[in-house]
Amino acid sequence: MKNFILIGFTFLAFGNGAMAQDATVAGMKESASASRGVKDTVFKYNAKGWRKGVLFSLNIAQGSSNNWAAGAEKSSFSLAGYATLFANKKKDKFFWDNTLDLSYALQTTSSQGTRKTDDKIDLYSKMGHMISKHWAIVGVFNLRTQFANGYDYDYLGKGLERRTSGLFAPAYLLISPGIEWKPKDFFSVMISPISARWVIVTNDPYSYYFENGITPELEQETPLAALYGVDPTRKVSMEAGAYLSASFTKQVIKNVVYKSRLDLYSNYLGKRDPLTGEKFDAQPKNVDVFWTNTVIMKINKWLAVTYNFDLIYDDDVKQFGPNHDSPGTQTRSLLGVGISTKF
Repeated sequence: MKNFILIGFTFLAFGNGAMAQDATVAGMKESASASRGVKDTVFKYNAKGWRKGVLFSLNIAQGSSNNWAAGAEKSSFSLAGYATLFANKKKDKFFWDNTLDLSYALQTTSSQGTRKTDDKIDLYSKMGHMISKHWAIVGVFNLRTQFANGYDYDYLGKGLERRTSGLFAPAYLLISPGIEWKPKDFFSVMISPISARWVIVTNDPYSYYFENGITPELEQETPLAALYGVDPTRKVSMEAGAYLSASFTKQVIKNVVYKSRLDLYSNYLGKRDPLTGEKFDAQPKNVDVFWTNTVIMKINKWLAVTYNFDLIYDDDVKQFGPNHDSPGTQTRSLLGVGISTKF
């Protein structure tokens, strides 16, 4: 875990230093427009101090093979959609930044049918007041969840399909007051010594595969909510702890924009086992990590290459290991080529 955190900070810090002399990217495209000699009139602040916009991309890929010795799907088709909606307000020393990142991707193959490969809803709102050139007092609201159900396609090693996630199953709700350091317009670090976070699992928090959760071997299934450390009878688990959020959004080279956010959370409170009720001492050293990255490479006005990479580590999500009862590092990446537009 220390290595993951160190890598994240080193990467963000390197980008901050190496690119410090470049022009600021606003809305992930202003510098790109300027480099083509196009005056940006879409994402400017209006007379009331608001800057609003939408960035959207739709990627499509199709593949096929025949007698391929190395092994490949006979046919595959994937469709991925990404959207970033933002509304930012500035007035004197007051600012309010709101971003909603949405993504959803499906892949259809001849052997496995249709499965989703990406699914994210991430609302991030930050309100603050500048107290000096590079420092501000801020408050952050963040909500993360997904659109559709996710499944374990080989449940119990028997090829069964069990639901393991869904809309607000789980959802992570964070409220955090703190202080922000912003040395450059494209880079900031927000720190909060005390924040509140809720882990929510609704929409059938038991979600058993077998009737009443009893397997044919007369063993009890683990409720869906318990997979995320939440008592299924309560549906919500509350935490209090320290929070850090580092953000980077910049055109790193001509027509290539990199956007990254690293969130770290350390829970101060002890917990109870969601099944037995046994109480455990607080483990603040077990830091939860959420790291999301997007690279957009503009080819022309309408065509772009998009790469997304997400990394999550949560000590309470125990679905991994040989017995599927241990925490693990979750990663997800997707590369696509398709239509990209803004409005």
